[in-house]
Amino acid sequence: MKAFLREVAEHLISELGDQLQHSAIVFNNKRPVAYLQKHLADIIQKPFWSPSFYTIQEFFALSAGLNLADAFTQFFTLFKVYNKLVIAEGGHPMEPAKFYPIARIILSDFAQIDNDLVDAVKLFQELEDIAEIDLQFEYLTIEQQEFLRSFWSSYSEGKQKKQQEQFIRMWRRMPALYESFHAELREKGMITIGQVYRQLAEDRAAKPDFTDAFGAGKLVFVGFNALSQAETVVFRKLQAQGKAVFYFDTDTYYMKDKSQEAGLFLRKNLERNGLLNAFTQERSFLKATHKSVNVYQTQGHAAEAKVLHEALQQDYPLLQDAQHAGRVALILADETLLLPVLQTIPTQYHDGQKSHKVDLNVTMGYPLAASSVYGLADLWLCVQAQMIEGKKDTVNFKEVEAFLSHPLTGASERSRNKIMDKLILEQLVEVPVSRLIGQKGLLALFFSPVKRVEDATLAFQAVIKYILELQLAQKTLKQTEADLFIATLKELNRLHDTLTEHLQLSRDGFSLQFVLSLIQKAVQGISVPLSGEPLEGIQVMGLLESRNLDFEHIYVLGVNEGILPQTSIATSFIPDSIRRAHGLPVIENLDAISAYMFYRLLQRAEQISLVYNVQTDESNTGEPSRFLRQLEYESGYQFNYFVHQQEVTTDGRVPVVIEKDAQVMGLLDKYLTGENRLSASALTTYVTCPLQFFYRYVAKIEEPKDVVENVEANVVGLMLHWVLETFYRDLQKTDAMMTQERIKAKRQELDSLCERAYAKIVFNDDKHPVEHNGMQKVVLAIVAAYANIVLDQDEAHAPFRLLGLEKKDEISFKFKVKGVEQTIKLHGIIDRIDEKNGIIRIVDYKTGSDDLRFNSLEEVFETNGKKQNKALIQTLFYTHVFEQANQHANVAPHLYSIRNLRTEGALFMEGKAKMPLEGERLEAIKAQFILLLQEKLGELFNADIPFTPTTNEESFTYSPYTTLCGM
Repeated sequence: MKAFLREVAEHLISELGDQLQHSAIVFNNKRPVAYLQKHLADIIQKPFWSPSFYTIQEFFALSAGLNLADAFTQFFTLFKVYNKLVIAEGGHPMEPAKFYPIARIILSDFAQIDNDLVDAVKLFQELEDIAEIDLQFEYLTIEQQEFLRSFWSSYSEGKQKKQQEQFIRMWRRMPALYESFHAELREKGMITIGQVYRQLAEDRAAKPDFTDAFGAGKLVFVGFNALSQAETVVFRKLQAQGKAVFYFDTDTYYMKDKSQEAGLFLRKNLERNGLLNAFTQERSFLKATHKSVNVYQTQGHAAEAKVLHEALQQDYPLLQDAQHAGRVALILADETLLLPVLQTIPTQYHDGQKSHKVDLNVTMGYPLAASSVYGLADLWLCVQAQMIEGKKDTVNFKEVEAFLSHPLTGASERSRNKIMDKLILEQLVEVPVSRLIGQKGLLALFFSPVKRVEDATLAFQAVIKYILELQLAQKTLKQTEADLFIATLKELNRLHDTLTEHLQLSRDGFSLQFVLSLIQKAVQGISVPLSGEPLEGIQVMGLLESRNLDFEHIYVLGVNEGILPQTSIATSFIPDSIRRAHGLPVIENLDAISAYMFYRLLQRAEQISLVYNVQTDESNTGEPSRFLRQLEYESGYQFNYFVHQQEVTTDGRVPVVIEKDAQVMGLLDKYLTGENRLSASALTTYVTCPLQFFYRYVAKIEEPKDVVENVEANVVGLMLHWVLETFYRDLQKTDAMMTQERIKAKRQELDSLCERAYAKIVFNDDKHPVEHNGMQKVVLAIVAAYANIVLDQDEAHAPFRLLGLEKKDEISFKFKVKGVEQTIKLHGIIDRIDEKNGIIRIVDYKTGSDDLRFNSLEEVFETNGKKQNKALIQTLFYTHVFEQANQHANVAPHLYSIRNLRTEGALFMEGKAKMPLEGERLEAIKAQFILLLQEKLGELFNADIPFTPTTNEESFTYSPYTTLCGM
């Protein structure tokens, strides 16, 4: 079926002939220009003088005698004028950061008012008195007057809320703001595009004869649908003067049926506004052929793009046919699918004989926000914001790490590791900027704080230029990144010029934070076209870009309700009822525009595929677009539904087994020769999971060190141990007997001890000066609370004699491996040893969720069981080592489990009866412990028993070896 632009080309050549070269052809956007040029060339078949091509805004701008004001110029101008009005009213000027979002809404409203030729004074005029509506708005229909009444009735009760009062003040201010804003721009030699439209429609254009340049030809307007009131007035004038020709792409399917929203604006253009379509014949494409529609239902947002992997296989051969070049299109109703689509489509396909390149043409723009360039820009803005808002000369270590790891900074692995090792060694959560600047180069440039508003854009430009030059020197720069760098520098230049001009002409002070937010807003909107040929390969575009274009095979992605059509309209200060009364765009207008674009795409398509996401989440209802349902119900097309389900598979657990070969046994033998000693922690690790024991104690694979920003649980435990050791060691220096009075008096120093403990554990120096942040203060309070629980217990237990603190003991322990006796050294560091009433106690402090209860010692030693008790094994281990090393008997193991100490005491309890572990039962348990320990050691050093992971997954909850163990 012949494409719309092909028909336009043929008609232009037949009707205008030589006049064509003197004509101006106007589109809604630039995308159709290349297509129409190709059609003209194909028909004429020889060199020819091309007509001029414009977008509608470019064409109307020819009538302006002033320069168009960009977004930042409009904001600064509006900000200045607004505050002037507020001050004149006796109010306080608004800060620019607070005004920015308001300004965007006001500027959007002003643009719509101008585009639709609405009288701004009347629109914003106070209408609280219902009678005034009848008096001043007799020209409105009864329905329109009712819209106004319904809105203002809530404001005429005399009981306005604060928000309503603020709204009314804003409303009253709008007429003066509108006039002053445009007057201020005129003084600067600038104008908004909305004012260009209004002045042209109201015969006030600076260059009313701008169309004379095309007097020997025609003004050709192609493919328009929804027109603003200003466009309508201008088009009617040009038509009446015989200068304009209009090509509307219509179809009787929606033109004849008044209920079809797709034809709403075309019917208005042709029937009510009297515009003439150069295609005088009724045209029917949607019903001309029976079409087949494939509908894909996917599970998830990104899954919509995955459909293309298989669906496009049949279309790839078309790309090699010159007659079909550029005839396959991917239409993204949801433009956030761009990256998933680009990641899905392969760079080449194989036809069974050889590989062919898959060309893509993406002109909807690759957003800076999706690139590594933006990641670096965002990091710089974040660093500067940290220093400004916190009024500090340090940055968080995470920002330094992110900078060093970023691919565009060019930091070598060696330099990165050197810097990070230094940060870890000194535990620098907050890194002094002076030290970073001292490194020179990009590091110094990136982390140099911006001091003045005027320097913000220049400082960021310097960073971008440095990185661009670095990438060029290293020859690692990609074309897309180069385009993004250049676009960013251009935008920063524009912002700098506008900002500098405003600061020179205005007394309004801008905070540095606000300027940084402007920089972020400026770069967020940057996008660059990806390289591609619009007439070849697969075309990827948004729905708006598809206007006037036709394709044989189309794939529309994001055909979900809420996306096609959208269910929201831009934020506005003009309420819906007022918008309706004055003919400004409302949500139904957007529905009609979306409907037309959707149906127009289908008119000449031979193969149609629609894709929507059935998964429900916070941004998606999971429902197909109403347009899809409507088409299915009315069109008579054949609909083929496919449920696209990606197979979800999970990798089975990889069995990890470490055989005890000669090399492994050589490492284990170091324990048997006395070179290595077995600690209580090593024993419990082996009991819990033999494979984790191998990684930690045999292979010596350590958990990577990092800067500790938030103190972890193990650090809290270490701090508590240091506090209690120091607490009692100080007391022990004068007397080993601990009484209630001495403990109570010493507790006055507890807060100071906790602070010293933090410095000791984190910096290995208890006198290291530390300015504690909020989280660290919380940790100090936790450690103090834990220490108080222990000291409460000790006061109740006092008096007692202190025998040792952090006492180190070592013994030789015999066991058998396959009947052969072996000896190993057991090593223990005991938290505390004390004595009362002739009973020596081993006291072990625990801050975790350790339990005093156990059922049987066999269960405690069961590797794959779920009733292990590490604390019991460790305290029995310490008890045995102490007894053997110091020739003591009847030593009692006690566990100070901080979480249970106040409620359950310090004695272990056996079985459901919770029998305290003391006396004869304790001695029996000690004997059983020795047997079980010998058994475990016989297993550990048995070359026939490999290291395997436990089947108890709870053992990997906090383990750094989870992945290595195949979990």
